Amino acid sequence: MLHDATHRAVRGLARAFATLAACVLLFAGAAWAQSGEPIKIGYGISQTGGLAPNGKSALLAQKIWEEDINAKGGLLGRPVKLIYYDDQTNPATVPGIYTKLLDVDKVDLIIGGYGTNMLAPAMPVVIQKKKMLIGLFGLAVNSEFHYPNYFAMIPSGPTPKTAFTKGFFDTAMAQNPKPQTVAIVAADAEFSVNASEGARDNAKAAGLNVVYDKRYPPSTTDFAPIVRAIQATNPDIVVICSYPPDSVGMVKAINEIGFKPKMMGGGLVGLQATAIKTQLGPLLNGFVNYDFWVPVPKMDFPGVADFLKKYQAKAGSEGVDPLGYYIGPWGYAQMEVLAQAIAATKTLNDDKLADYIRANTFKTVVGDVKFGKDGEWAQSRVLQVQFQNVKGNDVAQFKDISTQVVLTPSEYASGKVIYPYEKAK
Repeated sequence: MLHDATHRAVRGLARAFATLAACVLLFAGAAWAQSGEPIKIGYGISQTGGLAPNGKSALLAQKIWEEDINAKGGLLGRPVKLIYYDDQTNPATVPGIYTKLLDVDKVDLIIGGYGTNMLAPAMPVVIQKKKMLIGLFGLAVNSEFHYPNYFAMIPSGPTPKTAFTKGFFDTAMAQNPKPQTVAIVAADAEFSVNASEGARDNAKAAGLNVVYDKRYPPSTTDFAPIVRAIQATNPDIVVICSYPPDSVGMVKAINEIGFKPKMMGGGLVGLQATAIKTQLGPLLNGFVNYDFWVPVPKMDFPGVADFLKKYQAKAGSEGVDPLGYYIGPWGYAQMEVLAQAIAATKTLNDDKLADYIRANTFKTVVGDVKFGKDGEWAQSRVLQVQFQNVKGNDVAQFKDISTQVVLTPSEYASGKVIYPYEKAK
């Protein structure tokens, strides 16, 4: 009897422990699955200097991804930890940052920071260490290296240099009468040089006569002499390839001088940032410029609205771009590609991850992503957007698409170009 009672007690206790364990597992959820050392992902990202507004916006997006992935149990049953340093928008800091991440911090994986000028100096370290890298908004970064384990989170496609301004030229050449002459001006820096090379090729293909083609030092602060020099050549259209501080300076100088070619823009980085849009306000009217994502119905990809809701709720306290349209979804998608590759391969091995990324299509908040030659997107999807009817400096007018009309590609178009430029003023 005593023996049976003991057995019953033990069985009851075992059931109780089993129930308790099941409850712990149930309520611990994702956190229970995360055990061991975190997976450390390292990178440099601009938090100060000219690229800081976009760099900060990208970092917030990546932090939101970190929260989301850890809430789902991390990767490979381990939590994920982002380790990042401010590259100060200074290319000279980049090699040291990536060397430190790999040799001192011993990160498991690295990703690329933001911008062509910051990604290019990382490449020698990446290649030497045989790491896989997904870069954010780098234009033709791999066109010289041809490194097989580099991937570009930018929709410039298989011919990135020409893709940036192709829609600009296509729009211009569809006008009647067609423009005959073009001016090309660019900062003497990695991104702008690459974009201006593409513009030159597009101009040649369109049969345009290039009447001005010069670079200016990245340290330039007075753009009036440059604008006057372009104006003196009387071009029909003008392509500008610039980084944020000089994009602002260029727009202001053009308006102050009253320069009015038939069409202008193409490759100005910075005009996509909400702070710069609100700063410049009506000065933007008429400019036609590249963009990568705007809230047109056809770009309402699965998950992007949920991401932007989280982003915009945090933007104020983080002091970043309040809308986050330009780079936010791309910073999140950059991490989604990496996460999907890790989950599918069940490894952190750079070569195996790169093999998987090369061979597969990824579902992201910026739509389907498929990589091709040199790690560029298999297909281009660069938008050309015209600023129209901007009034004052209120941020609300930039939340929808009424002041930013998508001209190309045709499948995403939301309106027609106002041509010539003067009519949009």
